[in-house]
Amino acid sequence: MRKTLKKLGIFALSGLLFGGFAGGAFVGVTYASDIWNQNSNIEAKMDEENKNNNNNNQTSAISTSTGNDTTENMDLDVSDIAKMSMPSIVAITNKSVQEVQSYFSMFGRGNQVIQQEVESSGSGIIIGKNETELLIATNNHVIEDAKTLSVCFVDDQVYTAYTKGTDADNDLAVIAVKLSDIQESTLEQIAIIQIGNSDDLEVGEQVVAIGNALGYGQSVTTGIVSATNRQIGDSGTENGFIQTDAAINPGNSGGALLNMNGELIGINSAKLADTSIEGMGYAIPVSLAAPIINDLMNQVVRDKVSEAEASAIGISGQTVTDTITQMYGIPAGVFIGEVREGSAAEKAGLQAGYVITKFDNKKVESSEELSEILEYYAAGETVEITVKVANHGEYMEKTVTLTLDAASTVRD
Repeated sequence: MRKTLKKLGIFALSGLLFGGFAGGAFVGVTYASDIWNQNSNIEAKMDEENKNNNNNNQTSAISTSTGNDTTENMDLDVSDIAKMSMPSIVAITNKSVQEVQSYFSMFGRGNQVIQQEVESSGSGIIIGKNETELLIATNNHVIEDAKTLSVCFVDDQVYTAYTKGTDADNDLAVIAVKLSDIQESTLEQIAIIQIGNSDDLEVGEQVVAIGNALGYGQSVTTGIVSATNRQIGDSGTENGFIQTDAAINPGNSGGALLNMNGELIGINSAKLADTSIEGMGYAIPVSLAAPIINDLMNQVVRDKVSEAEASAIGISGQTVTDTITQMYGIPAGVFIGEVREGSAAEKAGLQAGYVITKFDNKKVESSEELSEILEYYAAGETVEITVKVANHGEYMEKTVTLTLDAASTVRD
C-alpha cells in the first residue's frame, strides 16, 4: 500500500457497491499441491486415480518440494532447465497513466502537469488455475497502477490480464487471464511451474534466472547463490532475500529463479538490485512468497458498485501518519474519532480510539485507502474489520464482523 502523509481531518467513510466478479465467480479452487509440483500441459487430463488424489490434497494451493520429488538429483544442464521452464514464464506489459510536467513549463509557460500513458515491462510465472482463470505470480511493482495489463506466453500470443490480488509490502501480486480467452493452441504449449524449496538452498549452488529482460523478450541467465537470508535496507522481511550473481535486470522482475531441478525457488526482483553494482541480483524466496501468493490467488476480483448501493461503516476517522506514529506510538491505519449512534460500526462494537488496520483482510494505512476499498462493497455486505485497541499502553489486535450500512442513511 502507498504510504501518504496527510493532514488530520474528520471524514465520513463511504463507498460504492460491489457489482460482480470480473471474469466470473470464483466457484472453487481446483488447483492442489500436486498440481503445483507437476510441470504438465495445462490441458493434460489426469486419470481417475490422480483426480482422486487431487481431491484429497486441496488444503493448499502451493507447497514446496520435500526432497522426495522425482526431479530430485536429476542431471540437468541450463539448456534443460530453460526448455522445461520457459512454458511457465510470461512477459507482462503494463500500460498506466502518469502525471508528468509538460514541455511548455520548461520554457517558463507555467507549471503545467499533463497525464501521459506510460508502458512498462516485466515477467510473470504461471502458478496455477481454477475453473475460470489461469493464475500468474509476479512482483507488485510490475503491475502497480496499471490501466491495462497484457501477458505474452511462450507461443508469442498476447492476452488481456487483470489483477487478482496485490501485496505491496512484500512486492508480490497475482494476475489472471480468463481460460475462455486462451486459444487451445496456447494451452497446449504452456505449463504450471514446478515448486522447489528455497529453505534448502546452499551458498554456491547453481541457479538459473528467466525473465523478460529490458522488455526484449524472455532470456536466460545463470549463476550461483551468493547468499541466503540477505537483508536489504529497510525491507524488514523475516526471511530475507536470495542473493545471486545471475543477471537480473529491469524487465526480469516477476520472473523465475530456478534450481538445477527446474523448480521455482525465488521470484526475481530488479527493484531490489543496485543498478550501479554488477553481480548482485535478488529474489524473493518461495518459502516467503508461497503463503502470500496463496492468499492473493484466492481473492475475489470486484467491480466498483453503483452509487445507489453505496456503503458506509458509520464512523468519522483520520489517517495515522508516520509522524503521529513516531510521536504518540499509535499504529498505522485509520484512527476512529467518532462512532455514529445506531451505525454498523456501533453494532459491531467499534469504539472511538480504535485504529482500523485491515478491511476484509486488505491492509489499510490511510483514510483514502479505506474509502477506495469501500467503493467495491455494497450496503448489506458482511465483512471482517481488524482493529488495534489500546490496552495499558500497548495495542492489541482484534477482529470484528460488520454488516455495512447504506451510505444514504449516514448523516454528515
